[in-house]
Amino acid sequence: MRKLIDHFGSADNVVSAGRKQWTALGMRGSLMRALEKPDKSRLKDDLEWAAEPGHHLIGWGCPEYPPQLAAISTPPPILYVTGDPNHLLTPQLAIVGSRNPTPGGRELAGEFAAFAAGAGLGVTSGLALGIDAAAHAGALEAGGPTIAVTATGPDRVYPKRHHDLAMRIAEQGALVTEFAPGTPPLPAHFPRRNRIISGLSRGTLVVEAAPKSGSLITAGYAADQGREVMAVPGSVRSPLSRGCHALIRDGASLIEQPSDILATLDAPLALEFEPGDSPAAEQAEETDGEYDLLLDALGFNPVTADTLAARTGLTSQAVSSMLLMLELKGTIEALAGGRYARRRNG
Repeated sequence: MRKLIDHFGSADNVVSAGRKQWTALGMRGSLMRALEKPDKSRLKDDLEWAAEPGHHLIGWGCPEYPPQLAAISTPPPILYVTGDPNHLLTPQLAIVGSRNPTPGGRELAGEFAAFAAGAGLGVTSGLALGIDAAAHAGALEAGGPTIAVTATGPDRVYPKRHHDLAMRIAEQGALVTEFAPGTPPLPAHFPRRNRIISGLSRGTLVVEAAPKSGSLITAGYAADQGREVMAVPGSVRSPLSRGCHALIRDGASLIEQPSDILATLDAPLALEFEPGDSPAAEQAEETDGEYDLLLDALGFNPVTADTLAARTGLTSQAVSSMLLMLELKGTIEALAGGRYARRRNG
């Protein structure tokens, strides 16, 4: 399809070229028959889906088609987007990992996603259970956009339990797929969608992964696409650390704290970011009282986020998001053992 569009200039020109020109390019008979007599019921389904509010069909050559994705060797010829397609044009970080993470891994994914969203990055993942869901939720809670690339048609949500999460993503970011309406979650579709997750992003961060997980497929695509590959190390006793450790041995950047992400992706991104410009920072201005409460509870002696939640009565998720924002502003610093302390000049 890409060869045809590159040759003829547009999809319209491909369809109108005719059998003689198609044959000259070496087109197969089955494809010529499909162009001459397309499946009108499938076209009708696509057009009906695209006519709904918030639904977008974006093909090669459209201004909305993300250049980052167009640059890979096998970009999808068409994207079905639910939500705001402009989010596909923003710098993105992919966060992927195990469907069965440890509680600590799930928490880290949310924290890293919240940090990335606060720094102006879109957070991209696959809507799967575990790390994917935690990354989407972390970005949403920080007020930033998140993009879910799915392995089904745009009219389906998989897994079904993520229906509410998918609706939130569509409102605050975008759901993206290359599969037509009605397409079920077939096993072969998941590796295919992984190339889109990495292709949309400047880099891919893996948080907990077994040695033969789909997350490593995404990381492999990222490496082939010339994008940054990052991994969070873990316990040598945990099977979920082995995939990340293998990536690090093969040259992936080791990520120990959120600020490592910006350093790895490129310094200019960090320099362009001003905490006051982010949606998360705007939310923080509305909750200054809670930030004052947190700083009073923090003091200058290192404590954990759980201790702060107990002292303030705030939820653990709220405390984690607020700590990330304060770290971004340079008010506090993260220490070993998951502890935090105020900077003396903060």
